[in-house]
Amino acid sequence: MTPYDVTDDVRGMKILFVNVFFIGKPGPGNSWVLVDAGLPGFAGQIRKRAEELFGPGTKPQAIVLTHGHFDHTGALKALLTEWDVPVYAHTLETPFLRGKSHYPPPDPAIGGGAMAYMSWMFPTGPTDLGDRLQTVGDGDEIPGLSGWRVIHTPGHAPGHISLFRDSDRTLIAGDAFITTDQNSVTAVATQRQEFHGPPAYFTIDWQAARQSVQKLNRLNPTAAGVGHGVSVHGLDLQVGLNRLAHDFEAMSIPSEGRYVKQPAVTDENGIIDMPAPTSYNVARAIGWGLLAGVALYLLWPGGSSDDDDE
Repeated sequence: MTPYDVTDDVRGMKILFVNVFFIGKPGPGNSWVLVDAGLPGFAGQIRKRAEELFGPGTKPQAIVLTHGHFDHTGALKALLTEWDVPVYAHTLETPFLRGKSHYPPPDPAIGGGAMAYMSWMFPTGPTDLGDRLQTVGDGDEIPGLSGWRVIHTPGHAPGHISLFRDSDRTLIAGDAFITTDQNSVTAVATQRQEFHGPPAYFTIDWQAARQSVQKLNRLNPTAAGVGHGVSVHGLDLQVGLNRLAHDFEAMSIPSEGRYVKQPAVTDENGIIDMPAPTSYNVARAIGWGLLAGVALYLLWPGGSSDDDDE
């Protein structure tokens, strides 16, 4: 078992800073479902892990998207060139997954760390999955996932969903809550466990996000996999999630930012209304500065050498 595995039949895989999950009992020929598709360029690694779990030439019964942000759909089209399977997402995600609308833009003005400051560069889509996309709603059971039900958990994205199995109270939360400070590059690198609401720079409705965490807390899950950070179990999960649900504003809602006081409004066709942009020239400047710093470190003579090991 890895830190990202949830149960024996829910295995997790970290792809740089985001997780995907394989639901199914490991074993050659066993049926399984993939949840989310990680970052672009990682289709081969996802297929390799699937074959380690379920045997050579395996493919899932379906792919389920907790939502359509770039870090959860990046390898999707490459996977679908080999796996001709349906893709399930909530109805309110369809404009972003059928090529109709971009997501509302990220909000680097929330500050709080390098990931947030660089978020204005993150892609917002849309992508077009065509006829492969099948829609689901709150409470639905997805074909191939017997015993699991869809929990609509909006806030981070309009059609964000989580998956819950009542028989053992196993939860895949997606980005409804996470177990690392996703705003911070250091926290992302170390994967230090700490409960947070959804990644702040991409969350467009903070009151809905709060209600989603409270909804998941009422389920009293015993094990949970999340989109960012390690999986959590037992008392650690119960205490951490309960505290987050009851102290969400202090723990998660930024003090300022575009969507803090007014949410973006969307429907099945895309964006209806958004609050006025918050100036984030400082955030943009910091973001460029961080990128320049990384580039200089990598290009500086000896910057990436093994001198420190001598």
